Amino acid sequence: MPIFSENLAQLATVDGYAQMNLLGENGVPQGVIENKPGSQGSFRVYYHVAQKWDGLGPEAAREALDLFAEHTDDARQNPGKHPNIDRLFQVIEQNIHYTVRCYPEKTLGA
Repeated sequence: MPIFSENLAQLATVDGYAQMNLLGENGVPQGVIENKPGSQGSFRVYYHVAQKWDGLGPEAAREALDLFAEHTDDARQNPGKHPNIDRLFQVIEQNIHYTVRCYPEKTLGA
């Protein structure tokens, strides 16, 4: 079974992006993931599945959980430790669908 670092190495780089917003119904922001140390891996996983599945819904969340590999098991055993993984569990359990919008570094604060 692949580990997270191996899965991450297979994903596209997202160096030009600063953050992604998860938008719920009517475009209301429901979450933000910044592309910075501590959340860069989550950003890349979310970006990958959002591109593939045209947003973040249960199917994309399942794939993301597979990509998070050993961190998914740790999140199950330690709720709250991995909030970006916890959000994926919620997406699946509650059949949530988010539109994902990514922002390049230069557009923030402009």
